[in-house]
Amino acid sequence: MSIQIVKVENKKDLRKFIHLPAIIHNGHKNWVPPIYSDEWDFYNPRKNRAMSYSDTVLYLALNDGRPVGRIMGIINRRYNQIHNEKTARFFNLETFQDYDVAQALLGEVEKWAKEKGMDRLIGPMGFSDKDPQGLLVEGFHEPIVLASNCNYPYLVEFVYRYGFEKDIDLVVYKVPVPHELPDFYLRILQRVKSRANGFRMLIFSKRSDIKPFIKPVLSLVNETFVDIYGFNPMDSDEMEELAAKYLSFIDPRFLKVIVNADNQPLAFILGIPDICPGIQRSKGYLFPLGFIHILRAMRTSKTLSLLLGAIHPQYRNLGFDTWMGAEMLHEAQKAGMTIIDSHLELETNRKMRAEMEKMGGIVYKRYRIFQKKL
Repeated sequence: MSIQIVKVENKKDLRKFIHLPAIIHNGHKNWVPPIYSDEWDFYNPRKNRAMSYSDTVLYLALNDGRPVGRIMGIINRRYNQIHNEKTARFFNLETFQDYDVAQALLGEVEKWAKEKGMDRLIGPMGFSDKDPQGLLVEGFHEPIVLASNCNYPYLVEFVYRYGFEKDIDLVVYKVPVPHELPDFYLRILQRVKSRANGFRMLIFSKRSDIKPFIKPVLSLVNETFVDIYGFNPMDSDEMEELAAKYLSFIDPRFLKVIVNADNQPLAFILGIPDICPGIQRSKGYLFPLGFIHILRAMRTSKTLSLLLGAIHPQYRNLGFDTWMGAEMLHEAQKAGMTIIDSHLELETNRKMRAEMEKMGGIVYKRYRIFQKKL
């Protein structure tokens, strides 16, 4: 087979790049298409602030003019400067079951990264930890939730075969929603609340009530995630981008914010009902009827996916994690949900993993980020 690697430089090729995964995953019951309007924004420098401080390249692999693979290369200059690194990233790797195609694509990104003076290549990794991370290495039969990668096992084999090795794993917990909170959990919760000292938890009933807290909460993420693997601090524009992407999917019941006497957020956790079955039915298009499928999925979902959470470093030993966890379990129970998906947790985040296990969670999916020295 004659493989040609071409750089994506026009709208026609970008359309092929964006829609190729739907062809590769045709018949793959767990694969969830992107919301295509968001996908076009992601590759648009005018809509994606991260592109202003990153070098990027997109490649398509062609066989007789037919797309058979794709990959994105990213160098986040701001992240590298903060962490004193020369690291490039590969992202959006998709191929049919053909190692020659994967080898050609990875080789092209490696060559590009070397020309840019980088000494390490990691991936799959987007601009930051808010993009889907890693390749699925365990739990291939489990459903995929929002902002998570879905891949066939052969892609993992291809990355290893090319010469990559494990950098770090991210685990996903399945937490059963109990009919009643365990007694030991209630005792901990009572003790935490008795020592609250003026701290209180905000309860939201409308999305409009959430808006004033968006930037304070995301500023808390900036303060809290400084040392988190792959985290990229958000500026004001990026906060607005993130809010615009997810606000319409947020159910106010599943946002919990702990504030002090001055109404300043000290901790928060955000979950959303699993809307992926609705996205699958919509085939990634919101219009004309796709949004109806997504709204229906929000109302009927039995799974709550935790998207984001943080506790200010100065308040991490006050039991806020237990307080928020108990409230989230209570809301999920009232909504008739049976499962909470923890989303991706770094395998080294022992405190959060212990909290998930305290709630009865078990690891049911595992993602891996790979690295290769250049």
